[in-house]
Amino acid sequence: MRHTGFSFGLNAVVIWLCGLCLWATAAVALEIEDHRHYPGTGDRVLRIVSTADLEVFEPYLLYFHAAHPALSIDYTVVSSAELHRAIRDGRAFDLALSSAMDLQFQLANDGFAQSYRSSATEALPDWARWRDLIFAFTTEPAVVVISTERFEGLPLPATRQELITVLRDNPDWFQGAVGTYDVRNSGLGYLFATQEARSTDAYWRLSEVMGRLDPQLYCCSRQMIDDVAEGRLALAYNVLGSYAAERLAQDSGGRMRILRMQDFTNVMLRTAIIPAGAVEVEAAGQMIDALLLVGLRQEPDIWPLPPLRATAEGESAGFGPIRMGPALMVYLDPLNRRAFLEEWENALEQR
Repeated sequence: MRHTGFSFGLNAVVIWLCGLCLWATAAVALEIEDHRHYPGTGDRVLRIVSTADLEVFEPYLLYFHAAHPALSIDYTVVSSAELHRAIRDGRAFDLALSSAMDLQFQLANDGFAQSYRSSATEALPDWARWRDLIFAFTTEPAVVVISTERFEGLPLPATRQELITVLRDNPDWFQGAVGTYDVRNSGLGYLFATQEARSTDAYWRLSEVMGRLDPQLYCCSRQMIDDVAEGRLALAYNVLGSYAAERLAQDSGGRMRILRMQDFTNVMLRTAIIPAGAVEVEAAGQMIDALLLVGLRQEPDIWPLPPLRATAEGESAGFGPIRMGPALMVYLDPLNRRAFLEEWENALEQR
């Protein structure tokens, strides 16, 4: 009887531990925004995790799949913060594509990416790659998208100071109708905010003015842009220009307009890394080469995302890409991040 009791107790412990493991697995489950599988004729599968919406990235997937029909492609869309966590946790992905340069750089710097070199990567300018670990394939500006109806009769701002003036002088027009990122949850939003705060004093003044207007906070560019197009927002601040252009092409009624601030523009590099635990390394490298072939084109053509290009003139005028390097990790330091978020909350969440 003593033996039977021990067995029962051991079984109970095993069941409890299994339940605990299942709970822990569910607690850290990946929050997937979209997913699509492109079956190939062979057994190999290239698993891609990405922040790029299928609406803009599927042409690239179809282009690559046509050149490699035997290869299946499994494409998962997540937020930049989720992608960063997934790679650090060792999730089974062969390629990680993200709009959050700082988080990508941290992964590469911390040993979560493996080296890759090809003629395509060697053709990249120095500012578009780092140590054969991280590769940029687009340059994408942050823009302001406005509702033409909500701005009717108002001057269109060309600089942050002009935007501050319009918002400050017309609070009734913009109360509850200004959208921007919740930088506590959006990796791209945090990148744009920290880089802008470093580059222009107008960022905090603008944030305080928006904070008095009950701003609507978002995780993603597309949601903000859609709300402008539907008239729920008067403007969306610092959204991806590529997503805005795609939505504008569908806007036959002229309900929205894209403004690019003339005093300073954040230009993000969308980047690729091959995670350290990747299985289909060769296929991941081939996908990077395909993206770079398209990215290094001279004209936008039919591709939804803009090409990879920057000029010395643009950089000197404050319109060059955010620099890839260790400086990207300054605001990822826990103390710096906490201090920045406290200041951001004081500005944007005024009571």
